[in-house]
Amino acid sequence: MFPLGIEPYLIGGIIIGLGTSLIYILTGLHATQSSFFSATLSYFSKLRHFQEEHFVKERVWRLYLAAGLITGAIIYTILVSPTGFWVTKIELWRLALGGLLVGVGTRLSNGCTSGHGISGLASLSTTSLYAVITFMVTAIITTHLLEIIGVV
Repeated sequence: MFPLGIEPYLIGGIIIGLGTSLIYILTGLHATQSSFFSATLSYFSKLRHFQEEHFVKERVWRLYLAAGLITGAIIYTILVSPTGFWVTKIELWRLALGGLLVGVGTRLSNGCTSGHGISGLASLSTTSLYAVITFMVTAIITTHLLEIIGVV
């Protein structure tokens, strides 16, 4: 279950929790990536939804947050990762299709798994609790179905 031992996952979880808490304490805002998507689209789309005040107001710091996440992953990969940069054997088209489905699900549930699972549950949101339960049940069923039909 933990191919690299439990320590990297535990340390990563603690850092994510501390970072999310720090952003919330200092700004009162939830550090979620689905809001990053909408805030970023506010640069390009003139649709009323993407021009809502909070998206326009938050887009700069959300770009910094995303850049920090990407930079942190690259630094970890270069300095620490024993497996190298690209570790999956899954075809690129499957990753793209999965990303598209996750994006649609994110919009339908008004948030991403990390937003609901970390920020939402920490703020005792019942909506986030239902979303996390739905994510987990769907993931478990999908994994078993794919295993049964021989895709995984």
